[in-house]
Amino acid sequence: MKPLPSAILETCLDVSDLARARDFYASLFGYPVMLEDHRFCAFDVGQGQILLLFRHGSDPNGTALPFGFIPAHGSTGSTHLGFRIPPESLPDWLDRLAERGIAIESQFTWPRGGTSVYFRDPDGHLLELLTPGVWPTY
Repeated sequence: MKPLPSAILETCLDVSDLARARDFYASLFGYPVMLEDHRFCAFDVGQGQILLLFRHGSDPNGTALPFGFIPAHGSTGSTHLGFRIPPESLPDWLDRLAERGIAIESQFTWPRGGTSVYFRDPDGHLLELLTPGVWPTY
């Protein structure tokens, strides 16, 4: 059997206003910024994971670096990210969203016992907080 990747290292979102998106994710989740410039912002999400925010359209031809080339990439429309949280932190997260005026679009408990809370970032990306019991593996 061939070795499989062990985890997703990077997740990337295209955003219309980089400063606004950076402030939203830094403020809500407390992720530290590892690197940023006028095109992108890289957050350390912990456990070896990185959340990248790219200003939409900032890289139409890719990026030439002294040591290599990153092909052009990006997305259009809204996408979805889910964030695992411990079940005991759910009330604090609901308070945190309310304090920031972030509307909850949906909240329910799955048959396995996990809870999902759905809300959107300033660019309309659907974000989800998940407690254990949503998936067979979580």
